[in-house]
Amino acid sequence: MPKFQYPEEPRLPFETKIVPTETGPVEVYIIPEEKKAEVLALLFPFRPIPSLKRVVEDIHAEKKFKIKDFMVTREDGMNMLVSPYYFESGGTVIDWWL
Repeated sequence: MPKFQYPEEPRLPFETKIVPTETGPVEVYIIPEEKKAEVLALLFPFRPIPSLKRVVEDIHAEKKFKIKDFMVTREDGMNMLVSPYYFESGGTVIDWWL
């Protein structure tokens, strides 16, 4: 049976940097502060969209952070909204305790 593959998402209009990890390189967008709210509104999967000033917890890292400190990675053709602790714990937006 062929493996299901999601359609590739369009890339965000920002430069990226490559971050080496134990499982291989990960592409991370460099998002200007003034564009953070726009990107959050685009990628946040729930409603209402929280304020960038809101403090949440990455339940995998068991650490709190302000939403404005989020990162977006580009992996397997998808833009992933992740916590600033993503590289230590793997926490994505669905792992944020609001």
